[in-house]
Amino acid sequence: MYKYKCLNPIAKIGLNNFNDLYEAVDNVDDADGILVRSANMLEMEFSDKLLAIARAGAGVNNIPLDRCAEQGIAVFNTPGANANGVKEMVLAAMLIASRDIIGGTEWVKANAGDPDIAKITEKSKKKFAGTEIFGKKLGIIGLGAIGVRVANAARQLGMEVYGYDPYLSIDAAWRLSSDVKHVTNVDDIYSKCDIITIHVPALDSTKGMINADAIAKMKKGVIIINLARDILCNEVDILAGINAGKIRKYVTDFPNPTIAGHDGCIVIPHLGASTEESEDNCAVKAVLELKDFLENGNINNSVNFPNCDMGVCHSPRIAIYHKNVANMISQFTTVLGESGYNISDMTNKSRGDYAYTIIDLEDKVTDALVKKISKIDNVIRVRVVRKDV
Repeated sequence: MYKYKCLNPIAKIGLNNFNDLYEAVDNVDDADGILVRSANMLEMEFSDKLLAIARAGAGVNNIPLDRCAEQGIAVFNTPGANANGVKEMVLAAMLIASRDIIGGTEWVKANAGDPDIAKITEKSKKKFAGTEIFGKKLGIIGLGAIGVRVANAARQLGMEVYGYDPYLSIDAAWRLSSDVKHVTNVDDIYSKCDIITIHVPALDSTKGMINADAIAKMKKGVIIINLARDILCNEVDILAGINAGKIRKYVTDFPNPTIAGHDGCIVIPHLGASTEESEDNCAVKAVLELKDFLENGNINNSVNFPNCDMGVCHSPRIAIYHKNVANMISQFTTVLGESGYNISDMTNKSRGDYAYTIIDLEDKVTDALVKKISKIDNVIRVRVVRKDV
């Protein structure tokens, strides 16, 4: 019986994927796996029983990834599950920044009691006139699951699309419209585009990437959209750009005291992925990732373990999480050979300082074997996925 704990409400459509092998528990220390959305886990202590954490969403800044890696706890996220919801919000952001829809509706609300509102509307509406997005140049920084969808949708709307991503995956490249201009220098995005939207992870290399230097290279009247991560933009520099007339609008999904209520800023209360469909998709994907790991030892969409997949487990299987150093595989096979085990299948993957090995055996896994492998230097965790033949 596998036990799981939900730290946040998880959509029922996701939890319905659990079968009779699974039990929800109240005490997190009893859980083999944790499902989480926004709960802060940074200071949480983890029991030796915990094997995995699945985040129903893409961002994992609420989870102590390094500490989990050191303790042999796999952390999963659900990239792409909310991509369509965010894509639609980006399209909305382009429209509300280009056309002063918000200002116009606020004017109507303020004048709702005027019996001549229909008449004065015709005189007042010119204050809220905007521009169309058709034919405008859109720059997309980051062509992952969301960026590709935004690019393809923008092409359908008649925009000229430029994309920048030095790490563009083969899968993303296949899905990207051939009409998108793929540039190799982000400065081309800054200098050419009327609207710029950012879709990159929060890393040391991307923190504050939209700053005074970047803004200085942009066209006058540029619209900047940030629905990815708050730290990607230096918002003091953004406000300076707005006040100088360089930036027409800044649209962000992350309210804070610096920009909330500031002229030129359209601040959305973190609604990018807040749709029923996105929450359902994230829940389903998180549960399936957790189940595949617990039942088969497979790792897909982990942010701290290497991806490693041996398919459905039909024979005795062990999974070994260890440091990524030389001669680990030879030590595993030596112990197995000396213990009289035949290997029917094996795979090994690495990621940075860590590696993960899955081994299928022809005989029942004993506690003595697990103990021998656990004593090998640089082994962090040995897990019996399936013990019997």
